[in-house]
Amino acid sequence: MGSQTYEKPLTANDTGETGGHQAGIHIPKSQMDLIALLPFLDPAQKNPDAWLEMTDDAGVTWRFRYIYYNNRLHDEGGTRDEYRITHMTKFFRAVGATEGDVLVLTGSPGSLTYSVSVRKDEAPQGEEAGAPVRVRLKGWRRVH
Repeated sequence: MGSQTYEKPLTANDTGETGGHQAGIHIPKSQMDLIALLPFLDPAQKNPDAWLEMTDDAGVTWRFRYIYYNNRLHDEGGTRDEYRITHMTKFFRAVGATEGDVLVLTGSPGSLTYSVSVRKDEAPQGEEAGAPVRVRLKGWRRVH
C-alpha cells in the first residue's frame, strides 16, 4: 500500500501559544486509518506508548511520543481513553508553527517511517465586507 497523508489544523493550545499545559496532539479514536498507520499500542497494557521518529522538510529527525492514555480501562474512576502524540513543542517552535497552521503527517502502513511538516496558514488576516466566511475543519483528515 502507498503512503498516506493526514492533516490537522493547529490550535493555539497545540502550539503552546496559550502557555497552558496539555498532553499533546489528540487523535480521535474515529481516525482508525491514522491509528492503524502508527505503531500498535496494546489496550491490555495501561497507557502503552511508542516513540515515533519523523523527518521534517529540512531532513531533521524528530522524536515524538505516541501514547494511548487508557486509565478508563484499567483504573476504577479512570477517565482517559484517548490517543495522543506528545513531545512536539520543540518541533513547533523550530518551524515557527502558530494557530491556524496545518500539521501534516505522512507514512506508509507497516513501515514505521514518517515525515512531518507544518504548512503555514494562508488565510487572509482581514475580511472584506461581503466576503465568504472561511470555514475551518478542526480535526484530522486524510488527504492522500
